[in-house]
Amino acid sequence: MQSQRAGKAVRGIYIANLVAQGAIVITGATVRLTGSGLGCPTWPQCVEGSYTPTARQEQQWHKLVEFGNRSLTFILVLLAIAAIIAAIYDQRTRVKLGGNRRGILLALAAIPFLGTFAQAILGGITVLTGLSPITVASHLLLSMILIAGCVALVVRSGDEGDAPIQLLVRREIRVLTWILLGVTSLVVIMGTVVTGSGPHSGDAKAELRFSFDPRMVSWLHADIVLLFIGLIVALLLALHLTNGPAGAIKLAWLLIGISLVQAMIGYTQYFTGLPELLVLIHVTGAVLLWITMLFVPSRERVREAVNA
Repeated sequence: MQSQRAGKAVRGIYIANLVAQGAIVITGATVRLTGSGLGCPTWPQCVEGSYTPTARQEQQWHKLVEFGNRSLTFILVLLAIAAIIAAIYDQRTRVKLGGNRRGILLALAAIPFLGTFAQAILGGITVLTGLSPITVASHLLLSMILIAGCVALVVRSGDEGDAPIQLLVRREIRVLTWILLGVTSLVVIMGTVVTGSGPHSGDAKAELRFSFDPRMVSWLHADIVLLFIGLIVALLLALHLTNGPAGAIKLAWLLIGISLVQAMIGYTQYFTGLPELLVLIHVTGAVLLWITMLFVPSRERVREAVNA
């Protein structure tokens, strides 16, 4: 049966969208950690009367950091448009060759486009509310959802087709994997709560933060991370004992490696007063951890092509 996979160039565009969505989380964290969240105090303009930073602004170099992060949004828009065009082109090419339309790919390709505009609107609300911790946290969590959508696009475009999945692992392992993904989500959410309760509000003059005790939420976050690591070890053991697929085992080992490094950085930054560079590295690690975890379920199953 003929493969219905997307072409290499098309998948390259999808992967570029995934990389860009991950990158904007890191640049957004840079804005927050450098206190540049209000470097452009208005939205959609940077300052009243100008969409770009001006010499008369009092924000100094902060305006350049914030404007740089905003500029990355335009790159995301271009990549998102490219993904939709690539999906349409790929679909037409496939149909001409006698294959299936695979509408799921076109639907998933729309996620980066719609999500980027949603992020732009939420970013404007964040500025207009003076960096409310709720909107700042929502900004990050929406990025994590968009990353998940991009991972789904990359995975499904690499499938042979849209036939029902065939599991390569025992069903109990599959359930464990989804539980682990849920715990990963909790780790990410608690990470935003910890940040929103700490000293990095996003602007030197902003004092808006969650009213939680930073020490309490930090240790709660650490407890969830320990549960997460325990579940990864359990998944790895289960995969080895049942001769699971090599791809899933490799990702499980990678998750353990990232988790241990993240735990080390997390405890170090906590006991050293949350230095900006360590926090930024921790955020980068969280993005890598999230993306890696999202790929695990796809390594436990296959989808074959279906008849046109």
